[in-house]
Amino acid sequence: MNESTIKSVSGSLDKFTRWLDGFGETSHDHQSYFASDLGRKAKALYYQKPLLGTLAVSPMIFSEALLPSARALFFKPLRFPIADAHYAMGFAFLAEAEKSEAHLKRAAHFLDVLKETRCKKFRNYAWGYPFNWETRRGTLWEGTPMITTLPYVYEAFRQVYQLNGDQQLLDVMRSIAQHALEDYDDYEVSTDASTCCYSPGPDNSSGVINANAYRSFLLMLAARDFSDERYEKVGQRNLNFVIQSQNLNGSWYYSTDNVRDFVDHFHTCFVLKALAKIERLTDSAAVRTVIDRGVNYYVANLFDSDGLPKPFSKPPRLTVYRNELYDYAECINLGTLLMGKYPELDRLTEITVLDVLKRWQKSGGSFRARKLLIGWDNVPMHRWAQSQLFRSLSFLLAKTTDSAKQLEGLAVASSEIAK
Repeated sequence: MNESTIKSVSGSLDKFTRWLDGFGETSHDHQSYFASDLGRKAKALYYQKPLLGTLAVSPMIFSEALLPSARALFFKPLRFPIADAHYAMGFAFLAEAEKSEAHLKRAAHFLDVLKETRCKKFRNYAWGYPFNWETRRGTLWEGTPMITTLPYVYEAFRQVYQLNGDQQLLDVMRSIAQHALEDYDDYEVSTDASTCCYSPGPDNSSGVINANAYRSFLLMLAARDFSDERYEKVGQRNLNFVIQSQNLNGSWYYSTDNVRDFVDHFHTCFVLKALAKIERLTDSAAVRTVIDRGVNYYVANLFDSDGLPKPFSKPPRLTVYRNELYDYAECINLGTLLMGKYPELDRLTEITVLDVLKRWQKSGGSFRARKLLIGWDNVPMHRWAQSQLFRSLSFLLAKTTDSAKQLEGLAVASSEIAK
């Protein structure tokens, strides 16, 4: 990444933080169309009776394609824990890169918010969606923890703890690890592998690849942070499930349920990110081999002819957009994490960074959400994916800044965490 690009990233982040100050920390969302009772019922009908359900959800789909700002009519703005975690990490990266106490205080602010917005019905700290989410298996009610949110929050608390040494943050980390260990059922799929559930409860959408990758990383990191082999034992079985679920071509389907057998951009990044972090923790040759195959598939199948992230290797359904901000954010996250290891990935990451700075950032500082078939979705949504892109660009700036090259989310030795 050349110096000119990094200067542009720094300027983009300055503009974005000013926008965030003015806009506030709540927003509408990709799921705003389906978060109300009416929208949720329409989505449930789609899963149960596809033909009739298509008629029920079509007004939302057409609105998303033609008038995205109309999502404000469907549900209220919300605060999203996963976005707060990404903002905390982003400001922590900036605090280190710029030696800024103000950025560190802003990161700590988001952690204070996370303490208040956790799922109160659980003994240990946990987070999920702030709305009722309709899935193929039924409704995940507001306040239901999700393993796909948890690792981000753990990393956010860990990263700020590395910078300020606040013992209370370490206590929260330990609580998160206990929740991840105790509250998600596992189902054995081979002698050395198990798949975990997406959320607490029996058989609650087990088989989702990125969910298992997330849990494996969190538990294996916590095992080192707290010198507790219980985390390692469970995390290793989830890791083995991810490894054994890789297709021969290097890809992963979203799930092993024989229904959601699509390969998309940001979920592929989720899996590869978790594996890259696990490989850094374990120095595992087997994990490196899996990453090599996954990256080879990723760079060959999930970018368009211009070298920009495309949503699917093969679309599983009609889509109303060409490009997705979330894909850009996760491409940059993955590319920064693996910087210098895969030349083609480095090249594609730089193309993606330049494009997001040139075409996606609006004059006010926020980023466009989607490139639609006609025009753009310009509605700024913290979870989809303003916060993720902010975190990825901040990570890139930190990694390429001389004063912060060692800060990569795992910079402090785990053996030092629990001291």
